[in-house]
Order: sequence, then structure tokens, then C-alpha cells
Amino acid sequence: MATDTKSHKSRKVAVLGPMPRDQIVTDDGERFEKYGCALYTAVALSALLDADDTIVPVTHVRREDEGPLKQILASFPNIDTSGITSSADQGDGVELRYIEQNRRVERQTSFMNPILPADVASLLDADAFVCVPITDYEVGQATLRHIKEHSGATVVLDAHGPTTTLTRSGERQPRVWADQDIWLPYVDILKMNLDEARSMWVGESAEMRADRPRQITEEKQITDELRDLAHYCLDRGVGAVCVTLDEHGCVCFSLDASGGLTEAFVDPVPVEHVVDTTGAGDSFAAGLAYGYLAYRDYVVACQYGNAMGAQRCTGPGTALNVYLSRAETEQQIRATYGPGPSRPGA
Repeated sequence: MATDTKSHKSRKVAVLGPMPRDQIVTDDGERFEKYGCALYTAVALSALLDADDTIVPVTHVRREDEGPLKQILASFPNIDTSGITSSADQGDGVELRYIEQNRRVERQTSFMNPILPADVASLLDADAFVCVPITDYEVGQATLRHIKEHSGATVVLDAHGPTTTLTRSGERQPRVWADQDIWLPYVDILKMNLDEARSMWVGESAEMRADRPRQITEEKQITDELRDLAHYCLDRGVGAVCVTLDEHGCVCFSLDASGGLTEAFVDPVPVEHVVDTTGAGDSFAAGLAYGYLAYRDYVVACQYGNAMGAQRCTGPGTALNVYLSRAETEQQIRATYGPGPSRPGA
């Protein structure tokens, strides 16, 4: 397949999720404040899509944050900021303290009002909805159901939201995604990391799940439980389950024509020096959505996801200029994975 070109019709992608004001302490002790989450997703998509395409982030923020966020995004002409609203004067605030490069303690200090079906009513003509909630209430099942029942859009959901909840003091903690069966029919591509997968194991108690070994070895071995989880999701309507594996890249599960489970490891895009992993998952979701829209191939979608996640790690969390142009990203993908029948530049 040739690289994506200007021959396509203009596309619209909606990004649903918070743009929290994050206070971050890195594992090196550095402190800084920034906006995050859906902001990364929108900007990464802006780098991949054409100038006449449209990215519409849908989020609720505090009034004091609406102006600064729209000013930040004003330099990206294909991002429509009309979906960033502050009528309720509620928005997320998060404290992130990194213990290691990929491990952190999170506390939520303020809370946005959830994104409801009415918030997406004008966007049902979108080609894709990329949902990147960070807590279980932000993008609910009813909103996903409304999207799927009233549009033909591809829905990408990051499982970080429904597998994370809050304590009364605002600490963010993993939760068992016990009602996953009423969500899965309305998700086309489900993205998660290994910790989130542990919140979804089927048929076992949370205590048993917590004891499961979760290391991915250099030989790229995965557990039968992860395969069982993927099959469970796919049997309930999900098109692909993509599990990110930190420095090992990701694994993508889907069903073949006969209904059998297929799995494909997608090696990571190498990063010479990791500066900050904040927003890597949000950026991965952007690449995943773009790659699937452009090529209708789950593995290629994961290659784009790995590329955008890797690019995010090359600069500090405050930097939005880390994303390469689409042409440069496709060159990065070819250098990592080589040409192929469904890959950019093939």
C-alpha cells in the first residue's frame, strides 16, 4: 500500500478526555506543571493529519484554564477548539510523582464533569472518536453507546479510564472493570497496558489477578491469561485489543476470518534517550487511530502508535514540538519495521 496521500477526503477525528493541569515530580526530582492527556492526543493527531482535516478535542475545563489551553492549540490550524468548554467551571487537576521511569503515584485534586452524549451530538459525522479518559467517570458507557448507535465512526478507547477510580482523598487507584461486558460492544479498538489488563482478567478474583506474574521477557512471551482476555473482548465485539509493553513495544490481538485468535508483536520504535514518558500512552492512542484510519490494518496502526509514543518520550512533558511530520514518522516506521504490503512507503 502506498503512503497516505492528499487523495483522501477531509477527515474529522474527535478526541474525548480531560486536559488536566498536571503537577509532576520526575524520578530525578524535577518539578514542573503542564496540561496533559487529551492535549497530547490532539497535537499528535495534528502532526499526522492533513491541514484540511479536523481534530476536535472534547473536554471540560476550569474557566481559568480554557483561555490558556485554546491559546496553546491556536498554533495547530487543524485543531478545532470549540469542544473545549468551561460552563461548569470543572476540570481535572492531577499530581504525578514518578517512582521509576514507567511507575508513578497519582492523586487527583479536581474533577471535570463527564463527557455526555449531548457533548458529541455535533460530531457524529466524525471518522473516529479517540477516547482517552484517565478516570472511570469521564467518558461513560452511555456516551460510547450513543456514538456507536448514531454514527459509523471507529471508536478507540484507552482502558486507563474504566480501570482507574478515586479514593475519598483523591488518590487514583486501579479498579476491577467489573461491568466491561456492557462497554465492549461499543469499542472498535481497545488499548491498554499490562496493569490495566490485570484489572480485566475474566473469571478470577482481584486477589488472584494481583499475584499473576506480568513480566514480558526478551523472548516476548505472554501469559495465557492475556490471550484469554483478548479473546473475551474480541468475542464481545471489539475489533482489536492492543496491549502496550513499555520498552518491548506492544502486542495486538484480533480474530482471523475463521474466528481464531491472532497475535502480533510490534517491536518498539527505538528511543536513544528517554526524557519523559508522560503522555506516551495518549500519543500512542493518536497513532493507533490514525494508522487504522489510513490503512485499515491493526498492525500498521500499532506501528504508528509506537512511533508517536516514542516521539513523546524524547522531550520534557511540557514540550509539544516533539512530534515529527507525517513524512518523517513514516520514514521512522520504515527504518524500524521495513517496507511491507500494508506499511507506509511500500
